[in-house]
Amino acid sequence: MINGEAMNILRTIECFYPSVTGPTNQAFRISSELEKRGIRSPILTTYLDVEGSLPSEDRFESVHVKRFKNQLRVMRYCVSLGMLSHLKDFEIIHSHSYRSFQSDLGFLAAKTKGKPFVINTHGTLLSYRYILKNPLYSLPYVAYDLLTLKSSARRADVVVVSSRQEYKEAIAFGIPRAKVRLVPVGIDIESYQPRHGEPHDELRLLFVGRISRNRNLEPILRALNYVKGVRLFIVGGEMRSSGLLKGEYLDELKRLALEWGVEGKVTFVGPRYGQELLQYYNKCDIFIYTSKYESFGQTILEAAAASLPVISTPVGVANEIVVDGETGFLINEEPEMIASAVHELFDINASRQMGESIRNIVQRDYNWNNITERYINIYQASGVKTVHRKSKTTKGGMDCRSSTKGSSMKRRIEMIGIKLSPMAF
Repeated sequence: MINGEAMNILRTIECFYPSVTGPTNQAFRISSELEKRGIRSPILTTYLDVEGSLPSEDRFESVHVKRFKNQLRVMRYCVSLGMLSHLKDFEIIHSHSYRSFQSDLGFLAAKTKGKPFVINTHGTLLSYRYILKNPLYSLPYVAYDLLTLKSSARRADVVVVSSRQEYKEAIAFGIPRAKVRLVPVGIDIESYQPRHGEPHDELRLLFVGRISRNRNLEPILRALNYVKGVRLFIVGGEMRSSGLLKGEYLDELKRLALEWGVEGKVTFVGPRYGQELLQYYNKCDIFIYTSKYESFGQTILEAAAASLPVISTPVGVANEIVVDGETGFLINEEPEMIASAVHELFDINASRQMGESIRNIVQRDYNWNNITERYINIYQASGVKTVHRKSKTTKGGMDCRSSTKGSSMKRRIEMIGIKLSPMAF
């Protein structure tokens, strides 16, 4: 804090909008909420997963975004040396994702200047153990840990995790308990209208998520053979959760649906965002999710906010909001067990009651106001005091004043629906 100026929380992340992922949504929303409270929080990122023609400087709402070219990329580790000269004029660096050059750079800059370093892990510590079946595929992850001594995570001042599952992984990874803070992903529950549960010809099942092999949709397709009067909507586009996994999973699922004789019960919708995605949450009856691993699982939370009972494997936030027989069902990968849970929810009254109960949990524990205050408490506990600034003009660093040029990011984002929080991850 200098001369009454607000503190500057500099945020780094390897990719950003218009690439839509859970970490990008969370990084943006934290920065946006901080800006509303008079705390500067610009985002430094790269051109990973976005068009190279995007401007190097942009703005979405009040958040200033600066992109840097990558000189080298190994899997998703993107070396962006130009970012180094912009890691200045900050009180705290808050980075997103482990095994990221941007987090490594942020860690080194913070430690060099004697400033606090905070990292959100987003499931990047040990998730490869659950996703990659071939032990040889784990070698790049293990090699990185050996070469860096896990420094950006183990020597961070604070490590933020989003679920109890991720908390356990952080401890197993060797991060001291005193450094770990559990802060879940937030949601704007007002964007989701409670489902009314009117009867229709078919019970509508919904999956929303990026279509990748760790999402493990085969058990859901097989379960359709054990249930009559249902239709499954699969919403999302294909994405490999690791560069070492083979692609074409979506085509494989379509072939399996045909082979197993359930193609007439499945609609592959493709990716949907914003209002279009909300329509699927509103018109369906049950959310179903059989992922092998999630550090959090944003779409589980979105479905709960829309008052859909959740049938899920015990991953991420499902462990914290799904109570068997009260808000949904925790299941394994057996198709018969999945079908049994679906049968329980043919009772429209039971389904509506579970939906109301799970929405109440979300409203109480996952609203952004409370979550933002928890982040501010983390920053303050790191030794930095906050003072709300009186104007949006800042000295040094990144200028957060509005401009016509800076509004271009907002226009592009609104075109794909990111004005609202729901995303097809």
